[in-house]
Amino acid sequence: MNKLKNIATAIFILIFAMTFQGNAAGNEDVKGIHFHQGTWDEALALAKKENKLIFLDISASWCPPCKLLKANTFTNAEVGYLFNTQFINVAVDGEKGEGIALARKFQVSAYPTLLFINAEGKVVKKAMGYHPPNEFLNLGKDVK
Repeated sequence: MNKLKNIATAIFILIFAMTFQGNAAGNEDVKGIHFHQGTWDEALALAKKENKLIFLDISASWCPPCKLLKANTFTNAEVGYLFNTQFINVAVDGEKGEGIALARKFQVSAYPTLLFINAEGKVVKKAMGYHPPNEFLNLGKDVK
């Protein structure tokens, strides 16, 4: 009987571990915005291929409104659905890596700067600062 309990316990632990690992490793259960992980040029090419605008979030690691946007707005399920289906989403730190050149190119003067850009690299709409989910949804809907 103890052998059967041990086997059942081991199976339960294995199933639980596999379920947890799948949720932690993949983004399929994440409700918010999924951001493109490639380069800016790859994002432009993808936007052209999919006939979508790019949503570009230029932020800084020390910026309180940027942190609020990431914690409260980008994680919202409704925001995620709209932005994941309608845009190629890109997030960069304006003070690191490729973000420095993008911040300079798009004349960023404050963080966060939120840009909607066409596949040719032209700004269609620009906004700045923190936006709660409902305002951010309107921002995304207005640009389409």
